[in-house]
Amino acid sequence: MSFFKSVAANSSVFTPREAKMAMRQPSTYRVLSQRAGSSLRKTTSVNLLYFRGSSSVRVFSFLNIARYSSCSGEEFYSSSKRRSRGPVMAAKKASQGQKEEDGRYKHTVDLPKTTFGMRANALVREPEIQKLWDDHQVFKRVVDKNDGGNFVLHDGPPYANGDLHMGHALNKILKDIINRYKLLQNYKVHFVPGWDCHGLPIELKVLQSLDQDARKDLTPLKLRAKAAKFAKATVKAQMSSFQRFGVWADWNNPYLTLDPKYEAAQIEVFGEMALKGHIYRGRKPVHWSPSSSTALAEAELEYPEGHVSRSIYALFRMVSTPSSKDILLEEFFPDICLAIWTTTPWTVPANAAVAVNAKLQYAVVEAKSLSEDVHPSAGNKKKRLGNIVTEPKMPFFIVASDLVPTLEAKWGIKLIVKKTLSGSDLENCRYVHPINNMECPVVIGGDYITTESGTGLVHTAPGHGLEDYVTGLKYGLPIYSPVDDDGKFTEEAGQFNGLDVLGDGNAAVVKYLDEKLSIIMEESYEHKYPYDWRTKKPTIFRATEQWFASVEGFRQAAMDAIGHVKWIPAQAQNRISSMTSSRSDWCISRQRTWGLPIPVFYHVTSREPLMNKETIDHIKSIIAQKGSDAWWHMTVEDLLPEEYRDTASEYEKGTDTMDVWFDSGSSWAAVLGERDGLNFPADLYLEGTDQHRGWFQSSLLTSIAAKGKAPYSSVITHGFVLDEKGLKMSKSLGNVVDPHTIIEGGKNQKEAPGYGADIMRLWVSSVDYTGDVMIGPQILRQMSDVYRKLRGTLRYLLGNLHDWKVENAVSYQELPMIDRHALFQLENVVKNIREGYENYQFFKIFQIVQRFVNVDLSNFYFDIAKDRLYVGGTTSFTRRSCQTVLAAHLLSLSRVIAPILPHLAEDVWQNLPFQYTIKDGSIAGFVFESKWPSVNEKWLAFPAEEVDFWGKVLELRTEVNKVLEIARAGKLIGSSLEAKVYLHVSDASLASRLLEMCSVNNDADALHRIFLTSQVEVVPSLDHELVQNISHTGEYVVKDDRVWIGVSRADGSKCERCWNYSPQVGSFTEHPTLCGRCFNVVGIQPTPAMAAAIS
Repeated sequence: MSFFKSVAANSSVFTPREAKMAMRQPSTYRVLSQRAGSSLRKTTSVNLLYFRGSSSVRVFSFLNIARYSSCSGEEFYSSSKRRSRGPVMAAKKASQGQKEEDGRYKHTVDLPKTTFGMRANALVREPEIQKLWDDHQVFKRVVDKNDGGNFVLHDGPPYANGDLHMGHALNKILKDIINRYKLLQNYKVHFVPGWDCHGLPIELKVLQSLDQDARKDLTPLKLRAKAAKFAKATVKAQMSSFQRFGVWADWNNPYLTLDPKYEAAQIEVFGEMALKGHIYRGRKPVHWSPSSSTALAEAELEYPEGHVSRSIYALFRMVSTPSSKDILLEEFFPDICLAIWTTTPWTVPANAAVAVNAKLQYAVVEAKSLSEDVHPSAGNKKKRLGNIVTEPKMPFFIVASDLVPTLEAKWGIKLIVKKTLSGSDLENCRYVHPINNMECPVVIGGDYITTESGTGLVHTAPGHGLEDYVTGLKYGLPIYSPVDDDGKFTEEAGQFNGLDVLGDGNAAVVKYLDEKLSIIMEESYEHKYPYDWRTKKPTIFRATEQWFASVEGFRQAAMDAIGHVKWIPAQAQNRISSMTSSRSDWCISRQRTWGLPIPVFYHVTSREPLMNKETIDHIKSIIAQKGSDAWWHMTVEDLLPEEYRDTASEYEKGTDTMDVWFDSGSSWAAVLGERDGLNFPADLYLEGTDQHRGWFQSSLLTSIAAKGKAPYSSVITHGFVLDEKGLKMSKSLGNVVDPHTIIEGGKNQKEAPGYGADIMRLWVSSVDYTGDVMIGPQILRQMSDVYRKLRGTLRYLLGNLHDWKVENAVSYQELPMIDRHALFQLENVVKNIREGYENYQFFKIFQIVQRFVNVDLSNFYFDIAKDRLYVGGTTSFTRRSCQTVLAAHLLSLSRVIAPILPHLAEDVWQNLPFQYTIKDGSIAGFVFESKWPSVNEKWLAFPAEEVDFWGKVLELRTEVNKVLEIARAGKLIGSSLEAKVYLHVSDASLASRLLEMCSVNNDADALHRIFLTSQVEVVPSLDHELVQNISHTGEYVVKDDRVWIGVSRADGSKCERCWNYSPQVGSFTEHPTLCGRCFNVVGIQPTPAMAAAIS
């Protein structure tokens, strides 16, 4: 269907309706930016807008990218000075009651008319538009009508805990831009919003809201009821905020991880993994949060800067060597020690071995003397020598040979190497535990033992470290962890019982070792250390009985699947690959009440777990009907399948719940696999870059383990939102930008005005989201300026089409060349914007639209078009041809900006002065029913030589403006309409073409209309007498061709109606103040009385 057939022939002006908006790209046609003398290269930016790259902030000057511009920066700044506003001003004066003779022709001037407001009034208008969508179920209507196949962007569930922040806004708006674009591309878009509702943060919120007495009476079921109520209330509040952002989704049917059907699907995923042997129970060290009293997964940790540990260099006294190696160290006994370094002195009570690297060389050193500049009593707070250094004779130490100079300098002790030996020589040597006096072995560790720090010998406690645990398994070492759930030493730790391992317990161990002459030095050590991401407090490694997913069983399959997924940006693949290839088994059990229970029973006596297909299936069916609360209120007998009922008394229910990452990581099964219209795998996942170790990974692992394939075809990641200075937002810094405040405004509306949702969406489109992005008051003001200009452009289009009807359209073959060139530009812009959407590069769309609106339209085409639109005559050919082009621009612009600025686009659409018909013959009542603009090959086929010629005209216009400015500065002219331009061009073909434009029958292509002057004359030679008398001149060179420009006063007198100068003024008896064109227009234009009678 052609463009004009799509516009309904209904000639009546439609009742203004509600509206929305979106964005467009720049044109790729050639311009003369590379020509010598072209001022285009000097173009300065109108706005500086900020984008984040992968690591640093980039500032883009949108008008500096010359290849997309068709008009120079000089034009942008000077056009308003040059522009003749005669018809507009005369009409306005008359309408304001000034003298009749000042506006006698006002009824003949066609000024813009539209009910589309100059101001967005977003705080009122956006909710009205959203209500319009809801009342007419527009999202559902468009999805139901589209027939281009499914598109599923699977929503990663935000946590139902608190208000939304800018990260939420960035994430959901990016998703909505993609979904809305796909709607315009005729896809059936399915977007089910989700929420993560289980876990510790919600449980803590509930506990914090209760006093001590209420906590005592809090049963698991009461706590779960309060947690569910809190989560659902938060979901409702967050949902309302997302809707205010303008996000379209299936809001009536979201997925919540606490829903029984979701929980049942998650149990099924767990069961499939368990039955395939990927789930096991074991005692091994895990990240444990004493502040939360639960195990944590890697994704639940953060590593803040500035953590300082109390590290020690300690001595463990050797007692023997293997009989085969007696001779190696015989001369040093009994005064020889192993020197170790640790940042966790509290783990020394659990020490079971000292590990060395078999490939390293070690040295037996003699500590000879204490240097003068370091002394135990020096009072250095960061570094303190131990009591042993004051002893008359110190024992021999064993340290890595490569570290001798480093340790000598650090300790301030002269170390004399007495003997060297390999790490393998030390294996099976024995030492006395410095606290419990038990004999322990020297073992061979792995490549984690290096000479980058420490002593080259590693204190090994298998109950408190993964590498230690692996080494311990190899040597059969005891997995000893004398620490309880609260992070305090147990009775097994002897004299340290009850002390906090991260506080006074740590200090007590250091003090004890120093008293026993076992510490060489204590030193403050700043490093990255794992913290609980919820409580913001440090964690510990602690061996406990937990449930694990054995990643080793499907790691390679996961790695292979990663390679078949499209990752945006591409480097994201490297990140998730490295995390997946190196990750340890996944601890999936948590010691909390608010969560989905791990469906396992334990034998009361043997503690053997009971979990098989029958028990899992039975529990799944119960939870599907009654929810996970059933685990707490039903008896073991009821929870077990019938074949186990007779022995139910021998079992008890497990109390562990599943890691919340297992909850959200099962959404592919609970949502994609269960909802009608959705497909597995999803077309796209889109979340923050931190989800490489979070949701992206947990979803991948569960899906690979259960189904053997990745749950997504493509994955997009975005960065974090920072303030305008590139700093992380925090309440303490006072730099938090709140999305609600952006939309509704703050307490002080002058300092924090309410911008509405579209401004925030425009910001999202402006940034390179693949890196960290910035936002703040200045950036928002810039966004508001860009939006205002775009809105003004759309208002210009609407206003000048108030009387346009499809039957008035001028065919493409009849259009003036300037109009065909404008359609060529438009089609290129639409094409480039589509590429931006397809590649998810929305910041390019932002740049293209801004440049197109500011430069190609406002400062060139619109500037020139006003003359023929306002005073060319209501029914004139040139006005109709211009309106034909404006209608094409209005319909295309409003649709291509709709995914980004839906409220503005819809506002425009509801104010269309005509109807738009889609392919099936129905009227597109809403912008998203109109589909994406179809490609017009005819418009794109604008001849290359014409593209080149119009590029030269644009450059010439820029140079003419420079000379006009000189003439204006010399007081020769005021308005550019007071000028006559003279041109001499050395290129004969160009001169011939310009000469044609001076006498063209079609007024739209006339050169003086393009220059906004009253006359233009092309002179054949610079030797002409006329040229010699012109005082204001200029010239520039294009390649080897010279162009000379001169300016004089225009010939003739000023036309009262159009303000152009013409020798014809005064020639018409009835209208002596009019030029020839205006006389002809007035002659056929109805008088006010006639116009009233006709209407």
